[in-house]
Amino acid sequence: MDCFYAACERLREPALRGQPLVVGMGYESAEPHGAVATASYEAREFGVESAMAISEALERLPRKVEAASDPDLDVEEAGFYRPVDLDYYNEVAADVKSILHEHADVVREVSIDEAYLDVTDRIAWDGEAAEEANVQSVTAFARDLRARIREEVGVVASVGVAPTMSAAKIASDYDKPEGLVVVEPGEVRDFLAPMDVAEIHNVGPVTARELRDMGIETAGDLAAADPDRVRDRFGERGLEVRRFARGEDPREVTPVGEPKSLSRESAFTDPTEDTEEKREKVRALAADVADRAQREGALYRTIGIKVVTPPFDVNTRAESLPGPIEDADLLESTALDLLEEFEDDRVRKLGVRVSNLSFAEGEQSSLGGFEDAVESAETEDEDDSETLADGSAEDETQAGGPDEGWTLADWADEGETLDDDEAADGEFAEEASEETPEERDGQLSLWEYE
Repeated sequence: MDCFYAACERLREPALRGQPLVVGMGYESAEPHGAVATASYEAREFGVESAMAISEALERLPRKVEAASDPDLDVEEAGFYRPVDLDYYNEVAADVKSILHEHADVVREVSIDEAYLDVTDRIAWDGEAAEEANVQSVTAFARDLRARIREEVGVVASVGVAPTMSAAKIASDYDKPEGLVVVEPGEVRDFLAPMDVAEIHNVGPVTARELRDMGIETAGDLAAADPDRVRDRFGERGLEVRRFARGEDPREVTPVGEPKSLSRESAFTDPTEDTEEKREKVRALAADVADRAQREGALYRTIGIKVVTPPFDVNTRAESLPGPIEDADLLESTALDLLEEFEDDRVRKLGVRVSNLSFAEGEQSSLGGFEDAVESAETEDEDDSETLADGSAEDETQAGGPDEGWTLADWADEGETLDDDEAADGEFAEEASEETPEERDGQLSLWEYE
């Protein structure tokens, strides 16, 4: 979906169409706190990016209501701000997903606004073959799907079609908004070759910089790179993204089951020592995770944070509760308490995570005696320089938790890069697990968050 949160707000308020629009999380409508979840294309022209602090966004794009009463501000250079309304967005998403399930036998929902469809048995690659098999061609199918979403739901989608998941993902981002890109079998490697290496599935900004340091600038360079050299620098994950760059991806589209944990991460544009800036980021992340847990009906027993300090040292801290709960305020306060250890540190990325999830019906545990019963678990610092997955993972498939010692793999599972032409805007996290998506088209995935 294209700028999904903004599209939903415009569906509810048609007057916002064509206007610069910022949707933020972790803040109330008139406050300068929180973070940008998504910025419309019009707002991006003013330099507003996903994951940016609302206070910074307001410096670049003041609110219309304030500009109207301030002679020093230009109303034409101002925009509208709306807080995230996940309940409403999920209602709209449910309508979209209903259409997706009608169009495919197998659907993998990776976030509120993104999904993979396996339509192998329903369509044919070209018109002649489609006519012989009495099915639609891929282009006709994708065009009809996109049109039905727009006409019946009122929001806009971009569709990518390819013989592999990773190529379809890239194709869906290739021509936003309302794009339709088809990459036929045998054409994937040529399609990817001229792209910047950062466009390859599971390559985030940090990995892209390291690849460029190796002289690998494009997907074509990565596809042709010496596999031993790539493995020596990045391990098996390096070989995986090299295969993606070569158009090789054997993964099948499979539905997603219940997550083992929920997490969100956010990288600062530049590493910061500012205590309040770090706390504001954690508040926004905690609000995101709490919203996701509530929507999923998940109780959690463990609350943790991840702190990445330069160059790429990963630190994780966690507290285990007496029993499973669902409490947004406690989640935030616990995450902030854990952050205090890093109050004076220079930080490049932060993450908040809940694990030891329970989806059983029934009342949550009493918090009586919580402070006495809390167990604190700390893991050793870990260097993530040997892995490509140094981004966020909202839904993780890793079992266990801090009592077993979290590793970076627990935070970033193999799979999905955030869907975004957000990535171009400055992602909320550099890479995401396949189970999540982190950010999507110019917006954070609030689980999502995008």
